[in-house]
Amino acid sequence: MNLPNDDDEFRHAAQKIASCQGIWTGLWHGVAENDATAALMALVQQEHRRNFDLWHEEDKARDPAATDNQIAVVKRAIDKLNQQRNDLIEKIDDYIFSTLQRQRIEPKADATWNSETPGSIIDKLSIMSLKVFHMREQTERLDATSEHIQKCRIRLAALTQQRDDLTTALQILLNDLFAGAKQMKLYRQFKMYNDPDSNPKIYGAKT
Repeated sequence: MNLPNDDDEFRHAAQKIASCQGIWTGLWHGVAENDATAALMALVQQEHRRNFDLWHEEDKARDPAATDNQIAVVKRAIDKLNQQRNDLIEKIDDYIFSTLQRQRIEPKADATWNSETPGSIIDKLSIMSLKVFHMREQTERLDATSEHIQKCRIRLAALTQQRDDLTTALQILLNDLFAGAKQMKLYRQFKMYNDPDSNPKIYGAKT
């Protein structure tokens, strides 16, 4: 089944997602520009931004000079960002699921489903984009040894290959979903640590 013309972005969505994540990573580091207006890309950008901020907050927590108070502040920021990240993963899946419904694409009788949703794969791609960016930074250091540079070049090549493979896997899943060869299920994370009714450290403090 071919995709309808009004949703052609899904034909190459995985490659576009991976590309945009790389662009946004550079943009937020002050070295690139981007223009994303599609509803899906807007959600992907927001989710990627949470991973971007999480990456740098976690760097603060690993700073050997960080005080206990600073680490506590960072930990709370990480919890908040992580909750937002998970919420956005679910919103990405909701958007794709609603698009399938809007296009009235019914899965075939023998259609199976993935253990991972498109949103969770997009999240992995987001993290991979950050790894690629920062590993490339290591290959360009002027204060590092040649052994370190060479080691990081090898790692960069491996990370780039992993990102390419993950991009391909995402596109295959999207193609299968829009062809009815796979069925999509919405999975929820139900993160309990930020839920005042589920985390005993929060609801216990009230009593």
